Amino acid sequence: MITRYLLFWLILAVVAIANGTLRQATYGRHLSDLAAHQLSTLTGILLTGAVVWVLHRFWPIGSAKEAWVIGACWLMMTVIFEFGFGHFVAGHSWSLLLADYNLFAGRVWSLFLVWITVVPYVTWRHSNA
Repeated sequence: MITRYLLFWLILAVVAIANGTLRQATYGRHLSDLAAHQLSTLTGILLTGAVVWVLHRFWPIGSAKEAWVIGACWLMMTVIFEFGFGHFVAGHSWSLLLADYNLFAGRVWSLFLVWITVVPYVTWRHSNA
């Protein structure tokens, strides 16, 4: 089951890219960069939550431990992708990539990372309540 969920991360990556594309093509043109970043983080959280919930209906997570392992793997895969793609493919500087982690500046990307880590457990727990 864990292998399926690790492969499913690729679908979550597509959802995240679609979310960013939506931001750039629509509301990102009309909002400040900070507001667009915050809204995009919120929509990313909602979209990934919905997609994970649907997946869980077809492939239920077996235990709390399995949920936490999936979440930890998704966190690592997301951070590796973000920094690897962002720096080596998109050409962003390390300081620019790290700026999204500055909560004091209103950058809330780290909340998405917390969510991607806990969403398997939240989904498992909610379905077993």
